[in-house]
Amino acid sequence: MILIFPAKSVQLLIWAFPPPSFPASFPGILVRSSQSADNSYSYNVSSVVLFGELLKLVICLFLYLKENTSLRALFADIRAGWHVCLLYLIPAALYCLYNNLAFINLANYDPTSYFILLQLRNVITGALYQLIFHKKLTRLQWLSLLILTLGCIVKELGRNSKPSSVDSSLLSVHLLLILLQVFCSCFAGVYNEYLLKDTGASVNILIQNIFMYVDSILCNLVLVFLTTSGSQLDFSFITQPILQVILINGALAGITTSFFLKSLNSILKTFAATLEIIITAILCYFIFSTPIDIFTVCSIFLIFFAILLYSQAPVKTSTAPNGGSSSSSSINTDL
Repeated sequence: MILIFPAKSVQLLIWAFPPPSFPASFPGILVRSSQSADNSYSYNVSSVVLFGELLKLVICLFLYLKENTSLRALFADIRAGWHVCLLYLIPAALYCLYNNLAFINLANYDPTSYFILLQLRNVITGALYQLIFHKKLTRLQWLSLLILTLGCIVKELGRNSKPSSVDSSLLSVHLLLILLQVFCSCFAGVYNEYLLKDTGASVNILIQNIFMYVDSILCNLVLVFLTTSGSQLDFSFITQPILQVILINGALAGITTSFFLKSLNSILKTFAATLEIIITAILCYFIFSTPIDIFTVCSIFLIFFAILLYSQAPVKTSTAPNGGSSSSSSINTDL
């Protein structure tokens, strides 16, 4: 992987944590490891998500001040792009819901099944990308997206065929929650890319991240008070090593994703994220003794066949609808 970024600290961050597949392979396994024997959580999930957003904000402020040592410059950039901060309320709210749903869904699915089903986001992302960026996908690209969706369906059929399945219907409540999480991921990702490349193209990417995480903190605070009346806002979990790793991994993966979207596109991001499936399946087999059945093998085969098809004619990183620059940095990466 060859990376060219103006800020050395940012370049080091992207090099150490290539976006977005490898850091993303571990949260599911880490979250599963933090669960009790009955798959419940001994900590308040919303508080963990909230603290994660606080950590991302601190990291972005540190990176900005490392490259621009003046606080005056920070406040000047914030004042100049305050209107972009308001626009980030939409993806921030969706990411807030997405992150909380991740904990809920991982309590009902093993990490391998969870990540396979999340690949449904590729088709929705393709449709949203075509709608927002006015870039028509080719038949081969749509075929690859549909094959990938078929891989997800095969995995869910395999889960529902087991006698021990709590809800054997294809459209179970758990699957509907997965679909809701998928929608949040797709719309937030494409809309975030739109802000990075169009409306907020002139705003420093670290300032955009600061806006995102400030808005995310506000959304998570609202969620905490709506669901618990603020009575369970407890940060005592920070002393648990497993949750410290979850927070650090999530913060770094979240920040690097924004640089990925700035340089490439949402469709390529979602395909890159499919690489986590095989890693997750192998790790879960050894760590949790999660079986790799024929449905899992067929699902992974279909998904990687879809990746192969997509690689024949990938979506080119384009300029934004209104002519904004697609990137202020360049990246060359092989999947």
